[in-house]
Amino acid sequence: MAPDVVLGLVTGHQMGDGPREASGTIRRWESTSCRRPEGGSEGGEMEVELGRSKRARRAYGFDEVALVPGRVTIDPDEIEVGMSLDGITLAIPFLAAAMDGVVDVRFAVEMGRLGGLAVLNLDGVQCRYEDPSEVLESISAAPPSEVNVLLQKIYQAPIQDGLIGQRIEEIKKGGGPCAVSTVPAQAARRAGIVQEAGADCLVVQGTVLTARHISRSHKQLSFRELTSQLSIPVVAGNCVDYATALELMDTGIKGLLVGVGPGAACTTRAVLGVGVPQVTATSDCAAARDDHLRRSGEHVAVITDGGMRLGGDVTKAFASGADAVMIGSVFASAVEAAGRGNHWGMATPDPNLPRGTRIRTGIKGSLEEILFGPAHVDDGSMNLVGALKSAMGVCGARTISDFQETEMVVAPAIKTEGKVQQREQRVGMGV
Repeated sequence: MAPDVVLGLVTGHQMGDGPREASGTIRRWESTSCRRPEGGSEGGEMEVELGRSKRARRAYGFDEVALVPGRVTIDPDEIEVGMSLDGITLAIPFLAAAMDGVVDVRFAVEMGRLGGLAVLNLDGVQCRYEDPSEVLESISAAPPSEVNVLLQKIYQAPIQDGLIGQRIEEIKKGGGPCAVSTVPAQAARRAGIVQEAGADCLVVQGTVLTARHISRSHKQLSFRELTSQLSIPVVAGNCVDYATALELMDTGIKGLLVGVGPGAACTTRAVLGVGVPQVTATSDCAAARDDHLRRSGEHVAVITDGGMRLGGDVTKAFASGADAVMIGSVFASAVEAAGRGNHWGMATPDPNLPRGTRIRTGIKGSLEEILFGPAHVDDGSMNLVGALKSAMGVCGARTISDFQETEMVVAPAIKTEGKVQQREQRVGMGV
């Protein structure tokens, strides 16, 4: 029998379930610490020697794993995928990323109507320009050789505090929940403005976020103080490892964004060389969530952020331990998206070290069609909720928490096996 492979600190069914135990399956660690089991590579956990002074463990992304069908199947119409984020009830566990090419007031209102949650970027064009339509059009029309310089120029305009409250009020008038995102340096100052204007959730987001930041020139943001002064939930990110996730959870945050550099428009992994593939990152942060829950009785939502293009990627995020997913580029292809079929990341306009680019997503259909169908493409990029429910039904999971226990296998050929004609003709899974 092939050894079990450890995908992260927690994922998959526990072994010893009789017929469910299969060779080469991904095993769950029942551990309350971030340390590996005694003996180093017990259970097939493999460290690779990079050189005489450095070893590394194997990490996995969406394209390298697959879900194992369950012994019992469930009608997708009888599956429950709703979630609660500290009192914010969502019919679907989908968040729209705080990207200027995705979320504006109109998009946020529509996302709320459909049961999800869109996050508006307070550091973006919506809060720099009274009417951002002209600058959004110029970004859309710019040739690739000029777009980064243009973005840097556009984002030099100052952020207007008055527009922060105005945008929140406009979203709330639409009748749905409102979430907004801020950089850590401005979180403490903006917190009161955001809450007073009626926002339901504050997201504090950076490329990498920790509970402890060392700086001689800037005051460290205290998440403990921030969460204690607000009556609305705080979501923080981004993070990719167990220990950092656990420290952040201990500060009182209610949600954690998982992912460094997986986004379609992000270049962080190339520019900085930093990142952990999303399946392993989600699994490790889910282990922190479970340990935090056991210790404190408080549940912190793990939100896989980025790297998902297709329904299969979304399902693997949940099976890896996610409570919700945050998506950018797929939603950028919605009719309602602000970018007119274009998408760029938060760090793209950075004047010193851009860590993103503008990509063209095109427009595939309405947001409702992308979430619920009907799909008019065959590549899995539409009807994401339908894909999630169908996968849960096939795997015998009635709820998201059940789905988090789904057995997984390492399967690097899962997207290419038997798909020669699709690749040759560039259709379906060959695109």
